[in-house]
Amino acid sequence: MPKLFFQRLFVCAIALLLTVSVWGIAPQGAQAVDNPELLPDTPTPIIDLGRALTDIQEDRLAEDLSNFESETGWKLRVLTQFDRTPGRAVKDFWGLDDKSVLLVADSRGGNLLNFNVGDEVYALLPRTFWIELQTRYGNQFFVRENGEDQSILQSLESVKTCLRQGGCQVVPGLPREQWILTLITSLIGGVVCGFAAQPRKPGQLFAWQWALIFSPLWGILFIAFGVGPVVARTTEWLPLFRNVIGFLLGFLVAYLSPMLNRPEATEL
Repeated sequence: MPKLFFQRLFVCAIALLLTVSVWGIAPQGAQAVDNPELLPDTPTPIIDLGRALTDIQEDRLAEDLSNFESETGWKLRVLTQFDRTPGRAVKDFWGLDDKSVLLVADSRGGNLLNFNVGDEVYALLPRTFWIELQTRYGNQFFVRENGEDQSILQSLESVKTCLRQGGCQVVPGLPREQWILTLITSLIGGVVCGFAAQPRKPGQLFAWQWALIFSPLWGILFIAFGVGPVVARTTEWLPLFRNVIGFLLGFLVAYLSPMLNRPEATEL
């Protein structure tokens, strides 16, 4: 019995020692969210603590953002960070207000980009715009293929374009991956419409009643998901033309499939 008691006491002591050791080597808490000592001594629209931009890119971008502010009154600022961040101190340093957009690039998260947007900017660029902007240019695949600098520069270019033209509901431009998705939905919409329009009665050429019944389905696939994203993001006619051709091809394949599968008559 005493032996069992000392064994349990020994196990408890080891557990207590391990707990104290873990506390002793535990990482320190996150840095304070207000570190004005990291701010530069001279006024600049860019604080590149994460070194995402080259010196030439930083100089050109700083000049461009200053000219944009003088031209339009909208204030765009860039903060890149990794281990160190000035935190809330940038608000007073830059005088951020309702007409300001702060882009924060931090590679430690799943998405590189974060945006702090003033209330007056939201009136022209809604929250869905910023979500799409973050998803398009800040995702890991885009950053891996194009670099952090292009993620920052291209996202800012989209913001400037939309502010100059008085607002956007979606991010301008149609990436290839997104166009391929619209082409696929157009093709599927054509297939659905073609199957619905197949003749079901002798002498019937086109089952327009069934095509009309299924129109909400193929209409959503073709118009809402196939045409809408294209015309909302680009004025180029080629992607739209390809999607229309994709819809027609899907329609013809589905509509003519019973004729192609019909067995040929053989003479006796």
